[in-house]
Amino acid sequence: MDLPDELIDLMRRPSTCFLATTMPDGSPQMTQTWVDTDGEHVLINTVETHQKVRNVGRDPRVAVSISDPGNPSRYFAVRGRVVEATTDGAAEHIEALAQRYLGGPYPWFGGRDQVRVLLRIAPDRIHAMG
Repeated sequence: MDLPDELIDLMRRPSTCFLATTMPDGSPQMTQTWVDTDGEHVLINTVETHQKVRNVGRDPRVAVSISDPGNPSRYFAVRGRVVEATTDGAAEHIEALAQRYLGGPYPWFGGRDQVRVLLRIAPDRIHAMG
């Protein structure tokens, strides 16, 4: 499924994003996160030890909500699946996201020994609101 241009635009700005994954007991787990795109996939950068990484390793199905920072009532809801989880380029990617979201270098909140992971999400369904 192709990403609409309006969604690609939002993901290339410092937009609010929520990622939902599924816990082992079937309950939802939601995290606010930064978001990006390669033009084909939704990209989420996270840490190897975080719950969402364990969750998508077991069940790759996810939901993502991305809202317009200038108009939070305008958002896209994406359902899809993680098709790749890689550490390749993830540390460099978080630095690029920090420039977008913070206007400076990534502060490495959990320390520089954290292993960054880039989740690549292929969309199955996209819903636009606003």
